[in-house]
Amino acid sequence: MQHQVKQNGLDWEVDSAGTGNWHVGQGPDGRSTRTAREQGIDISQQVCRLFRISDFDEFDHILVMDKSNYRNIIAMARNEEDKKKVSLLLGDKEVPDPYYDDSQFLPVFKMIEQGCKDFIKKYNS
Repeated sequence: MQHQVKQNGLDWEVDSAGTGNWHVGQGPDGRSTRTAREQGIDISQQVCRLFRISDFDEFDHILVMDKSNYRNIIAMARNEEDKKKVSLLLGDKEVPDPYYDDSQFLPVFKMIEQGCKDFIKKYNS
């Protein structure tokens, strides 16, 4: 999303956070970094952090990859306004986790890339 926002000359703040603490403080999976680099995007400086309740105050939209993360974020919401900010990146479709199948990193990257393009097109008006 950061890459797309920059390409479109938008002044949007973009951040990424997880709902589990397995990789807090670590960089992206090497396969993700390699796939992004092959597509002309450098994500090597990203560092994993946990989603915080204050993110509801800081961001207008909170995009999640799957229904599990959706439920986790909604459970943290303080009110209906917070809940309205949360949606799946791909509408009603989940982004699959490619972790156990190396051949899925590029297709998943392409799904996310298209989801970001669609989001920007919808909200850049």
